Amino acid sequence: MLFCIVAIDRPGRLDRRKATRPMHLEYLAKHAERVRLAGPFLSEEGAPTGSMLIVEANDLAEAEALVAGDPYTKVGLFESVTVRAWNHVVGTGLSAAKP
Repeated sequence: MLFCIVAIDRPGRLDRRKATRPMHLEYLAKHAERVRLAGPFLSEEGAPTGSMLIVEANDLAEAEALVAGDPYTKVGLFESVTVRAWNHVVGTGLSAAKP
């Protein structure tokens, strides 16, 4: 089952996000078989302001546990986190843009 995770950063936490990013990416790599896509929300200036992930999990509790283990969550980066079941209906998927 797929779940959409929307996490919004607390204001003024960009430094914390940057410092934790390597651990966050390592965590996602460890769970690569579950992560269908992931990336940050961006401000008008291009700074990250939150995260969106589509993950595969057996149930809501498992998806929530995946978020709870993320280093971003553990350092208190997020102001809010929403996890909802999601159904892919239209589109062929996305490929990551590389800077």
